[in-house]
Amino acid sequence: MLLYVVKMVQRSKGTLSARTRKLKGKARVTVAEQVKTFNVGDKVVIKPKARSRGMPALRYAGRHGKVVKRRGMSYLVEIRDGGKKKELIAGPIHLQLA
Repeated sequence: MLLYVVKMVQRSKGTLSARTRKLKGKARVTVAEQVKTFNVGDKVVIKPKARSRGMPALRYAGRHGKVVKRRGMSYLVEIRDGGKKKELIAGPIHLQLA
């Protein structure tokens, strides 16, 4: 008698699969958050929302940085990561004044 083992289907590992699962259940994005502006030199906190456009990597969530310049509709934010300076491009939805 032969027995077969049936395995469950493996979940999708697409480009934004893990990101959107981690952000599921977060607050919705309002119009005011989409159009807010920052000045060069402002101190900001990176807080990713459930919107993929202009979202920095989730490992930078909660980091403090400084707005260096505006790039299109997004901002160039300088942070320190382990003693090194890094520049991230983030949309205004994912930034909050510190």
